[in-house]
Amino acid sequence: MDTDRRRGGRGRAVRVSALLACGAVVLAGCGAMPVTGDVKAVDASQPGDSQVQVYAVPPREGAAPIEVVDGFLESMTSDDPDFRTTRKYLTAQAARAWQPGEGTTVLSKAPNRNGPTIHGKERASETTYTLTGEQVAAVDAQSSYRPLAPSEYSQMLHLVQEKGADGKQEWRIDIVPDGLVLGQSDFKRLYRSVNKYYFAAGRADDRSALVADPVYVRNRTDPVTRMDTATQTVRTLLEGPSNWLRPVVDSRFPAGTALKRGVTSLAPDDQNVLKVPLNKRADKAGQGACRMMAAQVLFTLRDLTSARVGQVELQGGQGPLCSLGADEAEEFASDNGSEGPDSQYFVDEKGHVQRIPGSSKGSGEPEPVIGPLGSGTVAIGAVGVARDEEQAAAVSANRQHLYVSSLTEESEPADPVVTSRAERSADRLSAPSWDGRGDLWVADRDPANPRLLRLVGGAGEPQEVPVSGLDGGRIEGLRMSADGVRVALRVSKDGHTTLHIGRVERHGSGEDEQVSVEDLRQAAPQLADVTAVSWSGRSRLVVVGKEEGGVQQVRYVQADGSTSSSGVLPGVNQVTTIAAADDDQLPLMADTEGDGIVKLSPGDNWQTVLKKGSSLVYPG
Repeated sequence: MDTDRRRGGRGRAVRVSALLACGAVVLAGCGAMPVTGDVKAVDASQPGDSQVQVYAVPPREGAAPIEVVDGFLESMTSDDPDFRTTRKYLTAQAARAWQPGEGTTVLSKAPNRNGPTIHGKERASETTYTLTGEQVAAVDAQSSYRPLAPSEYSQMLHLVQEKGADGKQEWRIDIVPDGLVLGQSDFKRLYRSVNKYYFAAGRADDRSALVADPVYVRNRTDPVTRMDTATQTVRTLLEGPSNWLRPVVDSRFPAGTALKRGVTSLAPDDQNVLKVPLNKRADKAGQGACRMMAAQVLFTLRDLTSARVGQVELQGGQGPLCSLGADEAEEFASDNGSEGPDSQYFVDEKGHVQRIPGSSKGSGEPEPVIGPLGSGTVAIGAVGVARDEEQAAAVSANRQHLYVSSLTEESEPADPVVTSRAERSADRLSAPSWDGRGDLWVADRDPANPRLLRLVGGAGEPQEVPVSGLDGGRIEGLRMSADGVRVALRVSKDGHTTLHIGRVERHGSGEDEQVSVEDLRQAAPQLADVTAVSWSGRSRLVVVGKEEGGVQQVRYVQADGSTSSSGVLPGVNQVTTIAAADDDQLPLMADTEGDGIVKLSPGDNWQTVLKKGSSLVYPG
């Protein structure tokens, strides 16, 4: 019920404080009515108003074709069980065939309906309306979101006259695309982003590599399954990873595992124990696999339910299978990091690497790191620190050489492990990044031989990693995810630098392991130029960039590319690099051209930490 459709003279949304029977109020062409909240006029599609509950209204007797089209579109934005009322706008055959769960088309605004195009000799037997708009995203049948560069959307709704139960002819839609078509604000009101978790594939220590797979589920109760939000999320977890992530992750649930028939609500009991009834396929899991299954559920639900889940108990066809407490599940959360809070590392004005202790949350006194990076003769321009904080990689100030050094013991300066042959420093090495497996990554931007390089364990011969989908673009910078299966790339092409997420695939093992980056996806298509990026947790990035013709902004972006209005952070001037930790209690840090290194703590404003210094990073 966006403003665009209301301009057509069809129903107006109001909030009412008591439950009303839809049949008691007749609104010409209005497909849905909100029934809770204070009495006042409201745009039903205003962002974030998830408390407005909207009920569908069936078409009135003798409704004109335009009323049927408007009612159908508005009804799709409602809390209509199984879309039963929504289907009343369709012919009997179309109502049976229409599949609303096939996906969701997200438009910048509610669809416009253009028409009618009249058919038939007497201009009364059939008619057509065309739905148009600007498509900005698509959600597939697996609930996976994908942002799109704005593109033209056009679909047809064909209407005919069909005899109703009372024998009268009524206009109904007989040709309709599967799935839902929603304006962006309606989509944000009806759906929420959640993370389901799987284990990184192909690791001996895969217990320590949980990977977030973001999906969108319906707020409150899903109209088709009648499941609450938590149950919908567990159902999507059991169905397996999204197609994009599937090649690099595994689920510990045996194939075919599903919730027991009839389960529509999952909630912890008064002891904070969540019992999850599964079908008999789950009985095949051994105790070790079962604990990992429970960890998948715990991590999936930990930010979702209002009551904290202290323990998950999985139940199979023959009773309880296993249980796992929230504290026990932390053994599966490790990303090979250090024991304490992550420290911050930066390059001082002399070109030496210094460290701010993690326990100080960005406020401590900097100290030189141990080894040649902290006191050597080579001036450093950028640094990257392994997640265990035992070694670091540094690019020389002229961006030509990459060095690796211990951070735990003194040593002599070592020879560079990578050297770029490019003439200009801007065409040489990017800042380095470490993944959760302990491997080091860097991009050589040499126009004559651009390469993405990986050093196993930070040592040995650099391996060139092929990247599919670059299409002539050049990697300007990269940040590896803690799980090691995704990489955020800043890619320059045609005068713009945009953000892409790639899937890191590994085949083979040991010296024969082959690694490639596959299926690049643009993660922030609304930003025409991205200056800096950092991972912030398991499925979120913090991005610095500009929209076309806009000013620089700092905002959060989900790994699937989705954003929210609350993701925009307070402004800060001329940010050149950004750094975030996996721990959201540690401050966001940024390098600026005018204010030096600044930090943003939770609930606070930006504060200057150091007037001089650059290339500040957290481990990774």
